[in-house]
Amino acid sequence: MEFVWSVVTFIGQAIEAVFGYVEHHHWVFAFLAGGYVFYLHDRSVHARFDALDKRLDEIRKRLAIEY
Repeated sequence: MEFVWSVVTFIGQAIEAVFGYVEHHHWVFAFLAGGYVFYLHDRSVHARFDALDKRLDEIRKRLAIEY
């Protein structure tokens, strides 16, 4: 039983250490989260422009066929 208690204590201390690190270095995680948000926004903007380019190409092809 003492072994089980030492394992539980070790896991609790490890979790406490992780929370302590996050508490003191929260700006790192905020920077990473902000960068990820900008990355997702950039991907969506590029996807919209790519879709617009495809539509314009289709329109140009249709106009070229009609002449």
